Amino acid sequence: MSFKSLMVAVSATAMIAAGASAETLRWARAGDSLTLDPHAQNEGPTSAMAHQIMETLVMRDHSGAIVPSLATEWAPSEENPNVWVFKLREGVTFHDGAEFDSEDVVFSLNRAMTPDSDYKELLASVKEVRAPDKYTVEIETNGPNPIMPNNLTNMFMMDKAWAEANNAVKVQDYEGGEDTFAAKNANGTGPYKLVSREPDVKTVLTANENYWGKDEFPLQVSEIIYTPIQNAATRVAALLSGEVDFIQDVPVQDLERVAGTDGLDVRTAPQNRVIFFGMNMGDADLGSDNIDGKNPLSDVRVRQAMSKAINRDAIKQVVMRGQSAPAGMISPPFVNGWDADMDASSSTDLEGAKALMAEAGYPDGFTLTLNCPNDRYINDEAICQAAVGMLAQIGITVNLDAKPKAQHFPLINNLETDFYMLGWGVPTYDSEYIFNFLVHTKGEKYGSWNGTRYSNPELDAKIVSLASETDLPARDQQIADIWKVVQDEQLYIPIHHQVLNWGMKSNVGTVVEPEDSPKIKYFTMK
Repeated sequence: MSFKSLMVAVSATAMIAAGASAETLRWARAGDSLTLDPHAQNEGPTSAMAHQIMETLVMRDHSGAIVPSLATEWAPSEENPNVWVFKLREGVTFHDGAEFDSEDVVFSLNRAMTPDSDYKELLASVKEVRAPDKYTVEIETNGPNPIMPNNLTNMFMMDKAWAEANNAVKVQDYEGGEDTFAAKNANGTGPYKLVSREPDVKTVLTANENYWGKDEFPLQVSEIIYTPIQNAATRVAALLSGEVDFIQDVPVQDLERVAGTDGLDVRTAPQNRVIFFGMNMGDADLGSDNIDGKNPLSDVRVRQAMSKAINRDAIKQVVMRGQSAPAGMISPPFVNGWDADMDASSSTDLEGAKALMAEAGYPDGFTLTLNCPNDRYINDEAICQAAVGMLAQIGITVNLDAKPKAQHFPLINNLETDFYMLGWGVPTYDSEYIFNFLVHTKGEKYGSWNGTRYSNPELDAKIVSLASETDLPARDQQIADIWKVVQDEQLYIPIHHQVLNWGMKSNVGTVVEPEDSPKIKYFTMK
């Protein structure tokens, strides 16, 4: 992103749909949206569903470029470098007919900064959000924030009056098991309106006939029927039989079969996501091991040994059928701060791993439970099963506990797991996002996904200061310095970068985007 050219006008590449016919898109993937509350869960499939119904001030198009959405222009204030000014699109209405204006933006951003919000890290530098007039919003930060627009691409706008009328002012406490009106209902400005919602069964959307962008996007899909299908074989069978038109996650073992079927395509792209393991290194004792009175994961040598025991090339070839790229850091290559040498740093060394285990005082290893999702990432449970066998080679007996993501993710957020799988995408394309969520001490504004219990006040201060560092070369050096600590401390065990394989009927026109978040208003139906 160039910070010299910050004023952005309406994209010249917006597509126009003339005389598009009504079409139903039957869409499936392994897991469902966790909630319809737009600020409760910062999770890929949840955001992907939200993007059909709700909108953000700015968004990323299928190429990854930031383009206007509910804001048409944005730039730092000429009077105050700590303030970003957003000019809102006029004439936009919510699905219930209410007008969208700056009051809704102020409400939504303040809501997204509250403790139960899973997006608060993105707004941690915000001092105040205000509305000088009906179609202008000012976001004041603690010091100049050079990447504020990047932080808003998944920050969904709600109707303040609707939220107040439906007791939805407060963000749903998803991790606490709370159920709310906003978790099952939605009133957005987006291209599709919610018709019905059966969690884990089916969600039906219909075209918003009053959508502001009806002359700018194809909008050839008039109805969306979304069905989560956890079982891989069943999901592929539904595509092959014509029961669904589009699946986001073709199993790697079925790629040739789908691609070789008349009328079906497999479209592939590298994903902006890394899969890795997290370890509880902060507690004095672990709840799931057989070592009393101490925590083996608190020793960096044990964490390094576990990383050395993982054979990423074997996972790539055997589990992923070649559809992954081994990783040495928990940053995708798309992201500012990614380093080729760091990303190539993970290597398998069983003898070295055994030596580190002995040096740390665990020559015979220990037992540990690995918590893993079974419906979120590509071959997630199979990767965990492979890791169990690999860690056994250095004496660590791992008990695998695989659950659907709806049960898995709260274990991380509530600090109820000692060893876990997680995948992380970076919608801001900047390392600050990774540090805010995964490295900073878990607290009120930061670290909501840091299940490691790692806490380093000096590093926390460096992470916070990134938000107001406008000297970009100096900022990049600071990012590199933080990454060095992350790598030296072996905070996480990187496994691989995911590869996306979307399967669809040949008449469905779209490109595979790195975010794995299809925006169906761009789809064409030939």
